[in-house]
This record gives sequence, structure tokens and C-alpha cells, in this order.
Amino acid sequence: MNRREFLTAAAGIGLGLVSVEPARATPAAMQEAIRKVVGSARVTPGRVKLDLPPLVENGNTVPIAISVESAMSQADHVKAIHVFNEKNPQPDVVSFHLGPRAGRASVATRIRLADTQTVVAIAELSDGSFWSASADVIVTLAACLETL
Repeated sequence: MNRREFLTAAAGIGLGLVSVEPARATPAAMQEAIRKVVGSARVTPGRVKLDLPPLVENGNTVPIAISVESAMSQADHVKAIHVFNEKNPQPDVVSFHLGPRAGRASVATRIRLADTQTVVAIAELSDGSFWSASADVIVTLAACLETL
């Protein structure tokens, strides 16, 4: 048996035993992902500014900027900024880790959005508190779709 025949046979066996479903986050999955980050701590709305367009034509490249009110001193700084969504294949989009030497608690990037959904940004501060902001985004041309 050559390598090609072996791989074809192995794939045939695997297809019969394993059923693969495309990953799809839900609001409940997003809440679970948030709980994994914050644990049992309370997440308070405020101090976080989430700049995200309310309507995007193409979900493949959505600009997002997050800033957090913080002195960014050794005693009071942002440790991390986490971004979550409710309908992409995975509920946790990105985590930025910062420290007092960052100067400003401000990050910007582009993300993909699979559908119209809510995006949540959570800032973790050095005192152990968590602050949040959320934004609803309407996506006219979806991204992150997995086809089988």
C-alpha cells in the first residue's frame, strides 16, 4: 500500500467515525468565554470606549478601536483588553496585554464578523476590576463562513 492509498483509506475510515460541524458561536458561548476570562468577578459597564462602525458593508475587514480611561501608572493600569462576539465561529476575537509602560490604554485593529451581532470589549485593570462596553454591528456581507 502506498502513501496515497493509505491516506485515502484513513480518510474514509475517519469520515465514517467522526462528524464535523462548523464552529458557530452563540450569545451563550460568548458569555461562557467572558466567564473564562473574568471568573466570578463583576463586569461593570463604563471606562471603556468601543469604536466600531454601526453598519459595515463587508464583514471581512471591520475596523475596531478600544480605549480605556486609565492613568497607566504602576498603581493603576490596564492589564488586558479582551474582545468577544456572539456569532463568529469562535466567541473570543482577540486579547491585548498591556502594562503601565504602554503609555495609553488604546488599541486598534481590524476584525472579521460573520453576521450582524453584538461585540463586547472588556478591560482588566491592575486592581482586579473589569470594565466593559458593547456595540451592535449590522453586517451586510458576512465573513467567517465555513462551507463544507
